[in-house]
Amino acid sequence: MLTSFRGLMAVSLASVSLISAAPVMAQVSNPAEEVEDGVNAGPVTVSANVALTTDYRFRGVSLSGGDPAIQGGIDVAHDSGFYVGTWASSIDGGPAYGELEVDIYAGYSGQISDAVSFDVGVLYYLYPTEDLGLDTDYWEPYASLGFNLGPAEATVGVAWAPSQDSLGNDDNLYVYTDLGVGVPTTPITLTGHLGYTDGPLAPPLLAGTADDTGLDWAIGATASAGMFEVGVSYVGVEGPSIDGFTDDAIVGTISASF
Repeated sequence: MLTSFRGLMAVSLASVSLISAAPVMAQVSNPAEEVEDGVNAGPVTVSANVALTTDYRFRGVSLSGGDPAIQGGIDVAHDSGFYVGTWASSIDGGPAYGELEVDIYAGYSGQISDAVSFDVGVLYYLYPTEDLGLDTDYWEPYASLGFNLGPAEATVGVAWAPSQDSLGNDDNLYVYTDLGVGVPTTPITLTGHLGYTDGPLAPPLLAGTADDTGLDWAIGATASAGMFEVGVSYVGVEGPSIDGFTDDAIVGTISASF
């Protein structure tokens, strides 16, 4: 049950894997999604993914300036449930964040029952091409529960970044829920996402207000064919609408997993 992050947090993929980002900028979806492809070496599975998205949205906020982004990652999972991985995306972060985000994560996932799964771990966000020598990197533990509801799947999760210099010495709480419903006899899945941020990464605060709480949401659909997936979603956030940053947007993504 894992995927290259951007998953918890990030709508970089139209399938509403909303996950990643930097302080004053930012997604993830939860880095844990099910891996169906990969290379098995005994108890170890190695998988990779690449994607092109029209707009890299992290918890509803654009980290690519409203422009397309190239993304990809590698995951290594053990049969015991432990996994590690890394994921990267092009961004438009200016001198403070540069043009690249790299996420490194590790965690543990498994089944509580046939219908309930769990995932816990920690994610580290890095911005290796920033030019100002600022402390922009930060870390964030996360946890989620997944529910198999017949033709539907639901996830509820939380990510909490403790106080650190890159967050202005404040902590950030993110809680979210994702829902996916397969359309019978088709390769199409309808998706929905709702998230709430309390802290320095709240969309209204990033947009220049004094409000450090806010919602983000997305609705969309994906279609899968073998190793490929194509999706589109409508993404929005609370607070002022800034073009290419916090404005509502239609995001399209094509990805491949192998």
